[in-house]
Amino acid sequence: MTRSIPPQAERRPVETTVHGQVLRDDYGWLRAPNWQEVLRDPGRLPADIRAHLVAENRYAEEVLSPFAGLQEALIGEMRGRMREDDSSVPVLDGPFAYFTRFRTGGQRPLVMRSRRDGSDETVLLDGDALAAGQPFYHLGARAHTDDHRLLAWSSDATGSEFYTIRVRDTATLKDRPDVVPEASGRIVWDARGESFLYVRLDEHHRPRRVFRHVLGTEAAADALVYEETAPGWFVSLDRSQSGRFCFIETSDPDTTEVRAIDRDQPDGQVRLIEPRTPGLRYEVEHLGPDFVILTNADGAEDFKIVTAPLDSPGRAQWRDLVGHHKGRMILSILPLGQRLVRSEREDALPRIVIREASGSEHSIAVAEEAYALRVQPGLEYETDQLRFGYSSMTTPAETYDYDMTTRTRRLLKRQDVPSGHDPQDYVTRRLVAVSHDGAQVPVSVLHRRGLVLDHSAPCLLYGYGSYGYGLDADFDHRVLSLVDRGFVFAVAHVRGGTEKGWSWYTTGRRAQKTNTFRDFIAAGELLASAGFTRRGRIVAQGRSAGGMLMGAIANMAPDLFAAVIAEVPFVDVLTTMLDGNLPLTPPEWPEWGNPGASAEDFATIAAYSPVDRVAAQSYPAILAVGGLTDPRVTYWEPAKWIARLRATATGGGPFVLRIDMESGHAGASGRFDRLHEVALSYAFAVGAVGGKLEG
Repeated sequence: MTRSIPPQAERRPVETTVHGQVLRDDYGWLRAPNWQEVLRDPGRLPADIRAHLVAENRYAEEVLSPFAGLQEALIGEMRGRMREDDSSVPVLDGPFAYFTRFRTGGQRPLVMRSRRDGSDETVLLDGDALAAGQPFYHLGARAHTDDHRLLAWSSDATGSEFYTIRVRDTATLKDRPDVVPEASGRIVWDARGESFLYVRLDEHHRPRRVFRHVLGTEAAADALVYEETAPGWFVSLDRSQSGRFCFIETSDPDTTEVRAIDRDQPDGQVRLIEPRTPGLRYEVEHLGPDFVILTNADGAEDFKIVTAPLDSPGRAQWRDLVGHHKGRMILSILPLGQRLVRSEREDALPRIVIREASGSEHSIAVAEEAYALRVQPGLEYETDQLRFGYSSMTTPAETYDYDMTTRTRRLLKRQDVPSGHDPQDYVTRRLVAVSHDGAQVPVSVLHRRGLVLDHSAPCLLYGYGSYGYGLDADFDHRVLSLVDRGFVFAVAHVRGGTEKGWSWYTTGRRAQKTNTFRDFIAAGELLASAGFTRRGRIVAQGRSAGGMLMGAIANMAPDLFAAVIAEVPFVDVLTTMLDGNLPLTPPEWPEWGNPGASAEDFATIAAYSPVDRVAAQSYPAILAVGGLTDPRVTYWEPAKWIARLRATATGGGPFVLRIDMESGHAGASGRFDRLHEVALSYAFAVGAVGGKLEG
């Protein structure tokens, strides 16, 4: 078989000097000078860049062509585990119930409503019909008026996360003339259903301004309700579970500030809860006569819960309701009637706690060694029923209603696996890896029952480790296609997440970011030493900021891995953090550091930035996947990384780049189209551990 010849990106060196250090970028030309236009219209991509990306995609197809049959088999297996006419559990709200459903063969959901008893089903939105003829289409936020007459809904037709809001009459199923472009996030109606609040993206694709749209008026005339002027702060909207308030939430990675608007008085006072104080984080809900607040105030590193009067909610009035307990991180709060439900995590395992008005508490018990447990907020407030979801690596997702009075649970739905799934065929385990500094890193493991720990099995090791996002050990039917082929699947709960509390996050960011990478390497070393796999048989996988982790570990420990799969990878960290015009750069300076303003931050980031640390050494096979209209991790980051690897590495590979020319950060918008992306990555993994990848 003739080996494919990879594209060689032209070198067009540009040098800049920062803090006395000369930076040379040979491939900066891959960043389109009109990238903001490309987000709106991919057809505006300059011809030379398009030609290079098309050549890269052709090369990727050639490298993976021997595995075309395997990819089709994987797609068939994964699709066989999906119930094609699946539907969600209806969420009750007064006289109605809302849910989604898929038709057999359908790529996108039907948004449905029925009477509370399940009768008179109505299709409010048909995702397949709306997407007809479009290569990308994603239904976004949806919100109905309190009287259920109108449904505000949003959609994105490019993958660039510019959402357009429309308003549908639920009786006629026709959209009103109202059209609001370039919106982001949630939509919150006023109590009368005459106007709604939304967040509009600015010229840098940042959610910075809250507007009110009055029905029947032009979007250009929408009134500005709040504008955030600090460049590193983003704005979002939320609605209290009680329905009384809309919350305007502004934040950067370290600090939050919340304002409340009474939905009965949409033109009334915008009430500031507590002015921003560096390092103070808080989230607000409404419970009876008080605001209830989840916060890290007063040294509550892993958060506590306080209350404050509605008419004077400032910090001076905060009173502890649930105190701080180090290592037990409170993740969220949900008021239901007179009860307060909270979800928390300790030692990488979640639990749900119900607090009665009397102050007594009880938790929902689970049995498995590693699992995922999530509160599913409904649409009603005065209820004794709490909905939650449960799964583990072996147990498909289950949805329960839990009666908080009788403390009994009722199974509403168990994820159907049409092709068959017996949890007893698999084993899930929780291991602990010891990192370079003695930190104990949880590792969740899934494998076929009967696996012999003789170092022969290949392993797919997944990681993330940024922004305080914790990975749960939940069910993913897709990975069973690898596990059934003899793979061990493992998730490394590395620092940078919050699996073991807030300090697990803070000791994996900024100056301590390399802990994230070393934790992941320690997890791989543990799996090899314990016999689950061996060095050189591990495929590492990560997405977005987890893709940065992939780039770093490829530089630091290339011989540990057979392959690295980096999806929409944030790998050009130094260059991106030096460019304050990119959508996410100023908001993320608290997360990574500001290398333009600080020589110390510059040195920290330069020491690990994957593109900048590519070395003259042998590398494992690498697959980088990006999206042309991705506003979060721009397509040129993986493109520059692969070009640099090809020009610098002394051996190994192949180095493969695939750019989806019709999607953004989340990948393909259709549920079956996404399986093609997963199958591509898994085929690459199988080829790498089998020694059959050529390029």
